[in-house]
Amino acid sequence: MAYHCRFTYTCGGASGEGICAIHLIKCCIEKRKLSHSTCYNREEEAALGKMAMERGELIYKIYRALTYGLSPLIQLHLRWRKFRGLEHPLRWRERLGVPSLSRPPGPLFWFHAVSLGEGMCAIPVIKCCIERRPDVTVLMTTTTTSAFEVIKHQLPNNVLYQFSPVDTPGAIDAFLCYWKPSAIMLMESELWPNLIIGAAKNQIALALLNARISAKSYDSWSQPFVNSLTSLMLSKFLLILPLSTTQAIRFQLLQCPPFIINFCGDLKYAVGNIDTNEGDQRALEELQVQLMNRKVWMASSIHKGEEKVMLGVHSALKQVHPDIITIIVPRHPQHGKQIALELEKDGVRVALRSRHDKLMPGTNIYVVDTLGELQKFYRLTPIAVIGGSFLPGSAGHNISEAAAAGCAILTGPYIGHFSHMATQMQRLNPLSILQVSGYILVEALSNLLSDAKLLEERQEAAKQAYHALSCGITKNVCCFLDFHVFRVALANKDCP
Repeated sequence: MAYHCRFTYTCGGASGEGICAIHLIKCCIEKRKLSHSTCYNREEEAALGKMAMERGELIYKIYRALTYGLSPLIQLHLRWRKFRGLEHPLRWRERLGVPSLSRPPGPLFWFHAVSLGEGMCAIPVIKCCIERRPDVTVLMTTTTTSAFEVIKHQLPNNVLYQFSPVDTPGAIDAFLCYWKPSAIMLMESELWPNLIIGAAKNQIALALLNARISAKSYDSWSQPFVNSLTSLMLSKFLLILPLSTTQAIRFQLLQCPPFIINFCGDLKYAVGNIDTNEGDQRALEELQVQLMNRKVWMASSIHKGEEKVMLGVHSALKQVHPDIITIIVPRHPQHGKQIALELEKDGVRVALRSRHDKLMPGTNIYVVDTLGELQKFYRLTPIAVIGGSFLPGSAGHNISEAAAAGCAILTGPYIGHFSHMATQMQRLNPLSILQVSGYILVEALSNLLSDAKLLEERQEAAKQAYHALSCGITKNVCCFLDFHVFRVALANKDCP
């Protein structure tokens, strides 16, 4: 009897990703101990597939029962979050599937992202879809209030915006029953069983855009008790667009059907400029004038603990460049207020963005404690140090925004899934990104601040790499959605 094992691997062409993919395949072989004794013929493989689906259905029923039983506690938790200011004070019930807007007649496409970064990636695709299909209503949802406060000003006027429902049977069923979407586009890693299985039962087309699974999540989703549910969920999608070859391999190891996986690039390269109102634009122009003829660098998206690294670097640089300006943009605005307060207690003069402070003589630190302004400040500084990458356990942040603004880019050693972005850019131009550890950061910044030619070379390299990698991504995503998702959704769905 002939036995076989099959593993499908599609290489995106990046040598770094290829090495990672080979490592994943080796891990899979070692983990599953693929050998002659554990291979199956085609009939046995089909029978095992059927058993896996049945096991997945059983595990889903258990998950649905658990989330149904926990629904009262989840509702209490949402009320507690509202009390702490973590949920919208007036619209928090949307998280329970209670709508606050009327649904227009006709087909509706639902785009969902958990937070600001993922939501900004969805906006170019939404705009493209509206241009191609003006007869379709678009609904956008996010989970966090920080995303809501920024994204609501960036969406086209005809896009509906709600908070996403929690993954309980009551909230999901109420949401789907009211909005009746023809297609659902989930961003990155939003894999929720009640949502995905509920959508499939209602014959709603599903797509996962900029798909990714972290190494930790991969280990969780591939556990023996959970992997059947994972496989069941992934089988419901019509299209999965992973952001890298390594991510595609992870999805296939989780038994995602290989024919639904396609490549078009990382949507983070496609994030456009954030609109600025007249007052903010005037303030930024005034700040730009204040920064003229001074040495400037920025530490962006820093996490708690990293401010000590950045302030230490600032002190060292100030000894060589007394007029230096360090712009600090924490990941969370409240962290910025805490940094400013601690510095002022120590007698250090700080300009705080939320107070509209000006850079007075003797002020060398500018703290940005507002949301949605990172792109604007990238355009004001020649050097960007990307935070969330200097402490063990960190996972990095989006590099492409700084590259688009023409900054010379430095990042720490811990950049998680953004390593594929760094590899892509460095492969196009080795000068586009400089990855350093904390103790080398002072030397690297000092070289850039002292050598105008080197600074210009790194700025140009980052911008060139960005433009090469961002070309055509949004158009490609929309083409894939048109062919694999929208065409099927509109052909099979009875519109309300």
